[in-house]
Amino acid sequence: MRYLFRRFQRLVVVMVSVTFLTFLLVNVLPGDVAYEMAGMDSSEEEVQAIRDELGLDRNVVLRYLDWAGGILTGDWGASFINKEEVWHALAQRFPVSLELMLLAQLIALSLAVPMGLISAYRPGGRADRVIGTLAFASVSMPSFMTAILLIFFFSLHLGWLPATGYEPLSAGLWENLRPMILPALALGLVEWTVLMRTLRAEMIGVLQENYIALARAKGMSDARILLVHALRPSSFSMITLLGLQVGRLMGGSIIIEQIFGIPGIGRLLVHAVNTRDFIMIQGCVTLFAIAFVTANFLVDIAYAWLDPRVRLERARG
Repeated sequence: MRYLFRRFQRLVVVMVSVTFLTFLLVNVLPGDVAYEMAGMDSSEEEVQAIRDELGLDRNVVLRYLDWAGGILTGDWGASFINKEEVWHALAQRFPVSLELMLLAQLIALSLAVPMGLISAYRPGGRADRVIGTLAFASVSMPSFMTAILLIFFFSLHLGWLPATGYEPLSAGLWENLRPMILPALALGLVEWTVLMRTLRAEMIGVLQENYIALARAKGMSDARILLVHALRPSSFSMITLLGLQVGRLMGGSIIIEQIFGIPGIGRLLVHAVNTRDFIMIQGCVTLFAIAFVTANFLVDIAYAWLDPRVRLERARG
């Protein structure tokens, strides 16, 4: 409990820092939301009345404290543009973005783990060189370029998968997954290379340990040695990267959702930036920050599950 309390204190500091810096940055965006709402033909008096109503002339620190107080009481505010409740908009779109990121992470892990095992088994061998070349090619191509190539090949050329759109899970599992395969691939094909290289480097060292030599001397199969004895102690750095990749996936999903027309948080955030909808921007960033710190908190729990020494160290602390 002491460890959890210390982690919670750090999370609170991170959340306050992220939200306050975002609030400051949003206020230096070009344009004026009062003009956006009043229209180009409105008078200065009408624009000033909107500023007074929204409190845009108040000190930015006071506005942030009012907003933060509303968050603590469950009031995320309403959009300046269409008056939609911010929490309602986020609750509708966050499951879509979460599904995209989970599918992308699943694809990345499905490629990274077997490729990392094969590469580490014979470093410098033919399979290692081929996998390294594929990894270099994948990481050299940004996600939006991968998305364009996937659309051209699988949607326009072969016609197997749709290029845009989204179907909820209520429409059926396949109907839901079909338009999400290409976006998830576009994100996952970029992220798997970092996981694979990290796992490979860790496993090469683990395979030199004495207990691995003992397992080989006992006649254990290579597959059992890799999967049962070497994979678990080689996964710590990869798990750390999984937590950090949540931020990368969030940033990538903003672009991917625009390309594939997916109604997620990223698309909502871009629309809010274009319309200078400060409250909606702040809500999107806050939700992203909560997701990021939660993912890294789960990574800490995974450490304790994988390595009992971590639990012992926490107990001594």
